[in-house]
Amino acid sequence: MYTARSCVVALTLLVALCGGSGSTNAGPQGDGFRAVSDHAMATMMKGMDVPPSGDVDHDFVAMMVPHHQGAIDMAMAELTYGKDERLRRIAQEIIVDQQQEIAAMRLALGQPLPPSAPAPTTAMPGQPPARQELP
Repeated sequence: MYTARSCVVALTLLVALCGGSGSTNAGPQGDGFRAVSDHAMATMMKGMDVPPSGDVDHDFVAMMVPHHQGAIDMAMAELTYGKDERLRRIAQEIIVDQQQEIAAMRLALGQPLPPSAPAPTTAMPGQPPARQELP
């Protein structure tokens, strides 16, 4: 499930995000990326700071869900501000992988899953379905 590749990629992005501001983060886009990343890290760290409940499995999931959500939030920042198509693809993979792992952990403990967001081509209540042109 949690592959070594995902771990290495997430760690690489984390190290890059925690490093000093280099020339690639200079300017308004870099500032926006840094602000979003800093917020994601702060939210993740706060979410992971849970008191022990006495149930190791529950505590593991309670700490890992914010950790995975932090990876999702940082990957979203890459998609918003990043230019390198290889890193953008890795960010997309991180989002999918981490969402699946959050769902698997919650299901393992019998916790309910959060409501799903509709796909961009799915109609919202009261709206006609979106048209998607085929190539």
